Amino acid sequence: MPIPRDATLADVGEFGLISELVSHFPQGEHVLVGPGDDAAVLRIKQGHVVVSTDLLVEGRHFRRDWCDAADVGHRAAAQNLADINAMGGTGHSLTLGLAAPADLPARWAVEMAEGFAAECGLVDASVVGGDLTRADQIVVAVSVLGAVRKAPILRSGARPGDVLALCGRQGWAAGGLAILKRGFRSPRALVEAYRRPEPPYAAGPAAAEAGATSLIDISDGLLAEAGHLAADSGVAIDVRTDSLVVPEPLHAVASATGADPLTFVLGGGDDHALLGTFPADAALPEGWTVIGAVGERTDGPLVTVDGEEYDGPTGWTHF
Repeated sequence: MPIPRDATLADVGEFGLISELVSHFPQGEHVLVGPGDDAAVLRIKQGHVVVSTDLLVEGRHFRRDWCDAADVGHRAAAQNLADINAMGGTGHSLTLGLAAPADLPARWAVEMAEGFAAECGLVDASVVGGDLTRADQIVVAVSVLGAVRKAPILRSGARPGDVLALCGRQGWAAGGLAILKRGFRSPRALVEAYRRPEPPYAAGPAAAEAGATSLIDISDGLLAEAGHLAADSGVAIDVRTDSLVVPEPLHAVASATGADPLTFVLGGGDDHALLGTFPADAALPEGWTVIGAVGERTDGPLVTVDGEEYDGPTGWTHF
């Protein structure tokens, strides 16, 4: 029986909502036991199992006046699936936890689940379980399991002489966030990029096949993530700005806000593009662009921009 549009979570109850949500999550052939038991049971094929977990907290990671429920679902799934992509793999199974106030419209939870399921469908992943509880604010907690056909690509494998490369749009979500903070909704393309990221899901496995030495998804900022690669690999990285694409909408936002459009690309997160390093003689997969180089670790900064220390924003910090 469909949930009435004006019903709250308190009206529907935990098990009524679970029954509704489960109906939106089709199961893949690898799922032996899906939602409904104490735990899911999966059939794992050859390769490595990779696991990641993320949280979205209302007021911290999203606002309901900026994103509708389906947007939140897309974002929650995308940021987790992107983590598996950054290991050179593909996500196949996710669990979804939701904590929310009792007076939250039940329809919001259903539409969030619909968006979550739609994003999972882009890589044929299944939602195999989850949990619900009452809380003072909305919290979405997601865990994802994926598979890597060969060895996972870690952050620690970059070597001096490698090239630094980027795949996916970068800086768009940061531009959209800047617009929303000022109370505007245009350029719409940037706002939509913030609401629903578009990770290049095929790029991780393709990079692994091409011999990538390290990978990371850009959730917090290009320079921040380059810093993680450099620190974990014991190298130095230089980013070349003449190789970065700054789309026209970012120029428009920068002009309106008095910002340098490059700051959105260098320090912006939430697009979940992939940043990786490859041997200099590797043939990069389609969609990848060389944007820098890997060198020997020195006493200087781990990451430079055009050979110089960068004093602008490098990315998001959580604390």
